[in-house]
Amino acid sequence: MNRPHIEITGPVARFYDLLVFIGTAGLYQRILKRTIEEMEIEPNSRILDLGAGTGKNACMMRKNLSADGNIVALEIGKQMQRQFQKKCRQYPNVNLWNIRIETALPFTQEFDKVLLSFVIHGFQQEQQQKILSNAFGALKPGGTLYILDWNEMKLEEQGLIFRFFMKKIECPEAHDFVAMNFGQVLSQTGFQNMRELLFAGGKIRLLMAEKKTEHF
Repeated sequence: MNRPHIEITGPVARFYDLLVFIGTAGLYQRILKRTIEEMEIEPNSRILDLGAGTGKNACMMRKNLSADGNIVALEIGKQMQRQFQKKCRQYPNVNLWNIRIETALPFTQEFDKVLLSFVIHGFQQEQQQKILSNAFGALKPGGTLYILDWNEMKLEEQGLIFRFFMKKIECPEAHDFVAMNFGQVLSQTGFQNMRELLFAGGKIRLLMAEKKTEHF
């Protein structure tokens, strides 16, 4: 299996949060805050954070949890893991696991919410499907998947600066991702009741979908 290009190493990994803050003029911070508001995290929620990065997302979500709730975060980047541990080590209900998110995961109907924040676009389509299947299997019936990532778009219709960013800086897999009808992919995986929230002039989307409730 090919290594996803989204894995970040070196100086970029060490200063990732600062670079994102500067590069987006604080926009990502505001988007992430709104995303967590949309998640409607309850004190006892169980959350799976796939591709958890530096722990920034987990630390922000944790503020809504009581001791009865918890976050399981998956991240394989060593430098990202070190930053995650530095941010979250004092929180006993935030646990970091060193597991690739596109491989089989040991979770079955355990989580109320699953978050993918600017992660899935860096994988090939076959790997994306495995990640979605993992999220579906990990969610309790009626649980919700939240995907914060690029919206679908035609790159040739975007502005020059954005086209340059996507072609020269963003990973090649992102080009395929923005051309996909990802809502349809979610529906085929078994998700329903999809809704979306757009940011940055429609270039960034929070896509939300529920796991079908089982009926006996």
